[in-house]
Amino acid sequence: MDIKTVAIYARVSTDRQSTESQINTLREYIEKRSWKLFREYIDTGFTGSNTKRPAFNEMIADAKKRSFDVLLVYKLDRLSRSLKDLITTLDDLQSLGIDFVSYDNGLDTTTPTGRLLFHVVGAVAEFEKEIIRERVIAGLHNARSKGKRLGRPPIPCPAFDQAKDLRKTGLSFRKIAKELNMDESTIRFNLKKSL
Repeated sequence: MDIKTVAIYARVSTDRQSTESQINTLREYIEKRSWKLFREYIDTGFTGSNTKRPAFNEMIADAKKRSFDVLLVYKLDRLSRSLKDLITTLDDLQSLGIDFVSYDNGLDTTTPTGRLLFHVVGAVAEFEKEIIRERVIAGLHNARSKGKRLGRPPIPCPAFDQAKDLRKTGLSFRKIAKELNMDESTIRFNLKKSL
């Protein structure tokens, strides 16, 4: 039987709080399962509403190196309070082949039941992403139907005619763009479209 290497991640929001109870409970959990502790990542005084946390970022960097097999947290909200960030992090861990255990929530991807639950959470996230995509498409369609113009504004005719004339003299798209104070890709697209 392979002994799993585990990383602990703990977080508290203020300097007045302590991660000691989280860490002690998680150490005991690791000992009971005969796992090996790789490292403890602790963020003190950082919000869980985003992932801009030094220990969290170190943990992700080590995960990308496959330095550990399992990430262990006391509760899901210690990892993140943002559902989007939480799902992204769990998805990243899964793609790296790293299991995830949330002690207090009973989420454990090292077990068949935990993997099933994780896939259900992933399916819900995928569903949410598709709903957002559909709403964006519907919003764009609605805007177009009301006559709103989407994308870059059209090039005024005089500038377009001037760009054509400059191109005929042999100037490059870059020099034409600089001459007319316009974006090179816009010049290139519109001139090639007119050919």
